[in-house]
Amino acid sequence: MKPRYALGTAALMIGSAVNYFGDRLLGVRLELWSGLASFFGGLTLVDIFIVPFISGLVVAWVFGQGGKWLCYFPPLIVRAIAYTQMTVFHDIPPGTRPQSFIFWCFFVILVMEAAAFGGILGEVFLRRIYTRTEAQKRADQVAGPRP
Repeated sequence: MKPRYALGTAALMIGSAVNYFGDRLLGVRLELWSGLASFFGGLTLVDIFIVPFISGLVVAWVFGQGGKWLCYFPPLIVRAIAYTQMTVFHDIPPGTRPQSFIFWCFFVILVMEAAAFGGILGEVFLRRIYTRTEAQKRADQVAGPRP
């Protein structure tokens, strides 16, 4: 396996672990619906925005340049496994019901975008990747001006 693929796989696993354990630490399950009031609580908002943001930061920190593209996947992996676990094993506590698939997709989009912000900021501030590499700049000089 090439080192870059191994690093990407490690970044995905670490980012997924950060997201999974952040969810479990907060005790919030976005796949369950227990009323509208439960979604405006502080822990739910932290689980939707802050936990994936930190996961994106970690993925960008581990992977480096290109981490902003890779950071979308850990929240998607964790949310898909949690939704599948709930539907297959009927792991539904009393007083709640499963989210509809469309509403669940909305939350998946939110957590993926929060991870994207983390990935971009992770590349820029943690890895100090601001612009193109020197090799890319030399290739542009050799190619000449673009039409």
